[in-house]
This record gives sequence, structure tokens and C-alpha cells, in this order.
Amino acid sequence: MLNDRLLVQLDEDAAERRSNAGIVIPATAVVGKRLAWGAVVAVGQHVRQVTVGDRVLFDPEERAEVELAARTYLLLREKDVHAVATPHEGGQGTGLYL
Repeated sequence: MLNDRLLVQLDEDAAERRSNAGIVIPATAVVGKRLAWGAVVAVGQHVRQVTVGDRVLFDPEERAEVELAARTYLLLREKDVHAVATPHEGGQGTGLYL
């Protein structure tokens, strides 16, 4: 990875979701602007606030897809990340910072 780029694997539960009433909403449904979570697989040398293994929140419309070893990943810039969730040791706090 170069510069401020992140290689992210999209969470599997991002494809379809359920409403509070239990209705399945497919990934193709248009429901306004919805952000997505993904796991960081690799980072460039100029990335400062995200590390490999973090979960990041981003806008799925501002991304580029790339296929490596028969798996699809997303290519993002660090500035396109809205939030980072880092697991804390000891289980205290949410681990989410904006």
C-alpha cells in the first residue's frame, strides 16, 4: 500500500439487513445514505490514525474495489474514514473514536 491508502475488507453483514420489524432489506435497496463498516487489512506508510485490524466506518460510495487472490477488497484514503473502532484490552469502553 502506498501513501495514505487503506485496504479494507467489507463486513459480511453489510450485504443485507433487517428492520426492527424483522423485514429483510436487500443490499440493492436505496434507503438514503448509509455508512458501512470494514476491517483494515493493510495500510500505507503515511497512514497515521488507523492500524491493521481496526474496524473503520466509511461511505461505501467513495471507494474503489480491487480483487486480490479471488477476494474483493476496498481501497480507501485515510481522509475518507469517518470513525475507527479499536478493541481495548480489558473490555472497557466501546473502542470507538471519531
